Amino acid sequence: MKVNSIKKLLIITVVFLLVVSALLAGCGSKQASESSKPAESGQQAPDSSKSDSNQSSGESSDDVIRVGVYEPMTGASAAGGQMTVEGINLANEMFPEVLGKKIKLFLVDNKTDKTEAANAVARLIQQNKVSVIIGSYGSSLSMAGGQVAKDAKVPVVGCSPTNPLVTLNNDYYFRVCFIDPFQGKVMAKYAFNTLKAKKAAIIMDVSNDYSVGLSNFFKQAFVELTGDKNAIVAEAKYKTGDQEFTAQLTSIKDLNPDVIFAPGNYGESALLIKQARDLGIKAPFLGGDTYEAPEFIQIGGKAVEGVAFSTHYTAEAPVTEVSKQFLDAYKQKYGKDPTAFAALGFDAYLVARDAIERAGSAEPQAIRDALAKTQDFKGATGIITLDQNGDANKSAVIKQIKDGKFVYVETIQPDK
Repeated sequence: MKVNSIKKLLIITVVFLLVVSALLAGCGSKQASESSKPAESGQQAPDSSKSDSNQSSGESSDDVIRVGVYEPMTGASAAGGQMTVEGINLANEMFPEVLGKKIKLFLVDNKTDKTEAANAVARLIQQNKVSVIIGSYGSSLSMAGGQVAKDAKVPVVGCSPTNPLVTLNNDYYFRVCFIDPFQGKVMAKYAFNTLKAKKAAIIMDVSNDYSVGLSNFFKQAFVELTGDKNAIVAEAKYKTGDQEFTAQLTSIKDLNPDVIFAPGNYGESALLIKQARDLGIKAPFLGGDTYEAPEFIQIGGKAVEGVAFSTHYTAEAPVTEVSKQFLDAYKQKYGKDPTAFAALGFDAYLVARDAIERAGSAEPQAIRDALAKTQDFKGATGIITLDQNGDANKSAVIKQIKDGKFVYVETIQPDK
């Protein structure tokens, strides 16, 4: 072959290879570009967010306002968490936007576990990049998650965690419910003034911060009302998950108290009262807001008839126009009357949304600062003003179980 022919062949080969390389590079660039696009609507979300029940793909942080929710959807407090989320979801349907953007909820189950609660808050902040968080049912869970939120400087609006320690020394935790010092005093007054009780016994769940705190505040108020330092004749203890209470109840029966105050999870509390009646204990039982769960009546049956407890809301006595709107919308969506926890979930969402609107920003610090200035906000559960600790100064409702239903008794205003 001649030299010129060889040169021509080499030139043609090089040109061909350059063209092929360019084409392959173009295809690779196109594929890379397509793989970096957000998933279209209806496609599967990335693995890291599969368990977030309300997350959809295809939205950047600039498209939506991201709001986290951590509630116990499973575990011992599942009923409370589920009722709360019903209210949050309803509020999101009724008021889906703020600052001209869609509000996107990210729900993580804290599984009624303190460690899981802390992990849930961390996930919402680090992975879902939320601007504000709502939760949680259960003071212990709220305290566990609260420290994580404080460290990350992301604000949280609590729905029903009533223990004072939830917001103590935490400038990033707020709540729309009253707190246990007030709740304990309300039930002590009911025992003393309405039931004419002079001697009381307390049965508390020592593994539950809510139960321990509320028991102590009831004790303090009842002793003060009676003027008798020995007015509390017994303080029996158990732990979450216990199923047998005969020993505690037998010791109390012999002391014949006028009333028994036993705040705790609805499941254990219902079993405890049922066993008390089986032992022949006839003293009235009183409790806190955790009693307001349908499961409490289902488990306790006839044994819980007459039991009275403090709570945050009643459909029988709406206190604002928002109360009526919430009641009508809830009935239409769920076909039943709402519980206090649904109403508190509804209010927590609205208070968070209001703070975002007043802040004019989705920045966590701006929302936190706006939350701290919340005054006279009209919610489903009442007029909400947050004090210097982030706590709501509100009225309480007393309900009693009659004919297998929660029945409104009276509304108690906070001391001025």
